[in-house]
Amino acid sequence: MQMDIVDLSRLQFAFTAMIHFLFVPLTIGLAFLLAIMESVYVMTGKTIYRDMTKFWGKLFGINFAIGVTTGIAMEFQFGTNWSYYSHYVGDVFGAPLAIEALMAFFLESTLFGLFFFGWDRLSKEKHLLVTWLMAIATNLSALWILVANGWMQHPVGSVFNIDTMRMELTSFSEVIFNPVAQVKFVHTVSAGYVTGAIFVLAISSWYLLKGRDLAFARRSFAIASAFGLASALSVIVLGDESGYELGDVQKVKLAAVEAEWHTHPAPAPFTLFGLPNSETQTTDYALKIPAVLGLIATRSLDKEVPGLHELKQQHLERIIRGQEAYVLMQQYRAGDKSAVTVNRFNEVSADLGYGMLLSGYTDDVANASPEQIAAAVEGSIPKVWPLFWAFRVMVACGMLMLLLFALSFWHSAKRTVNKPKWLLRFAVISLPLPWLACETGWFVAEYGRQPWAIGEILPTHMAVSQLSVSDIWFSLGSIVVLYTIFVIIEMWLMIKYTKIGPSTLHTGKYDLESPAVTKEA
Repeated sequence: MQMDIVDLSRLQFAFTAMIHFLFVPLTIGLAFLLAIMESVYVMTGKTIYRDMTKFWGKLFGINFAIGVTTGIAMEFQFGTNWSYYSHYVGDVFGAPLAIEALMAFFLESTLFGLFFFGWDRLSKEKHLLVTWLMAIATNLSALWILVANGWMQHPVGSVFNIDTMRMELTSFSEVIFNPVAQVKFVHTVSAGYVTGAIFVLAISSWYLLKGRDLAFARRSFAIASAFGLASALSVIVLGDESGYELGDVQKVKLAAVEAEWHTHPAPAPFTLFGLPNSETQTTDYALKIPAVLGLIATRSLDKEVPGLHELKQQHLERIIRGQEAYVLMQQYRAGDKSAVTVNRFNEVSADLGYGMLLSGYTDDVANASPEQIAAAVEGSIPKVWPLFWAFRVMVACGMLMLLLFALSFWHSAKRTVNKPKWLLRFAVISLPLPWLACETGWFVAEYGRQPWAIGEILPTHMAVSQLSVSDIWFSLGSIVVLYTIFVIIEMWLMIKYTKIGPSTLHTGKYDLESPAVTKEA
């Protein structure tokens, strides 16, 4: 299959974003775990908790440094590969993106430096304050990028200016308090907490299986299991809230995720498993749970969840109105600024994006054929099966992690000195789960928005820069090589310092049977 500029630009951004997000959730999760561990140290005065903070902080620092580096190229791509996107929505999108950059590169990085170099220069209380501020700054950095992404999903607080041919900001507060952005923020940071907890739990379990650094590993295991259980439960609750927001403002994504081909009489069932069939528009071998989708999407038992067939009928109407809006816009740009033209454009301008979508199927939007309009209607929804399966992989990972945290917390609460080996092995092999859940979750969020760069406003095919295919292949290849090196460096450093372990922070190995260490710990 030959790939064009749009496909290659999407592939490059997807690769960059997904590699970058290997580092982000661990940074978010470990930052709060460090704050918790250091808080225990300051409250109890026990040296082992200081050394826990330092050891996990070392791994946090490796991840943070490489994560920031991988994020730089992603932001530059808005100018290099998506220049029309930047021109069209820069007035709105640029503000939260700029604030995020300030948070990440100035506030967050400054606190990061104080955390690492302030141990012997700050009092215990002041250093603890720095650690908590670093954790909060990490979350605030995530907030602003998720505000920007939430606006891409559900654009509010902005209006199209026909004179400048750009989207312009009308209410920054609406952009910040966009319900989609707020739900995405709390859901994403909670997923980060789960990632940090699994990371600490898995490595601590590995130490326990090896019989080394026992006191350190047991305390880390206990903190991670408690923090992880609370975080996993919050992810589930907030995931339910995300489903409700999808049912309210992103009906196409919800219908595609659930393979809801046709509107089901209320309340709609949730498809636990099945094989989506796009040709027959049915889900073969479907295993359904009655009423659950209706409850998630509408918070009721009497409201319908629209299916893809009915949504495409709505899109057909909007494409026809958008066709008229597109033609009126061209007339206005050609000099026809009469009151009749302006007034009629204002009446149909809400569907201009659908007229722009139609331009991807014909150069003559005004005289688009029925076949071209039908093709635009089909192209107005994403492919179902990738979303259907990605969502279920995410949920399955979440359920496995919840089970792991519940079992781990139970054994920690019982103060079981020797954890069952099967549980420790379960924790170790579960290490990839949060990243798999995060990556599939972001795939659902971004692929489910297609064919829009900005939901129902700017089609993806219009957002790209005017580059050659060879230019993009070169930059894509360069990024793949560079980011692969970053991932290898991250893995090598993480494995190296995990194998070295926390014993280097103390005069002797941590061992509950050692009286000297026991007294201090």
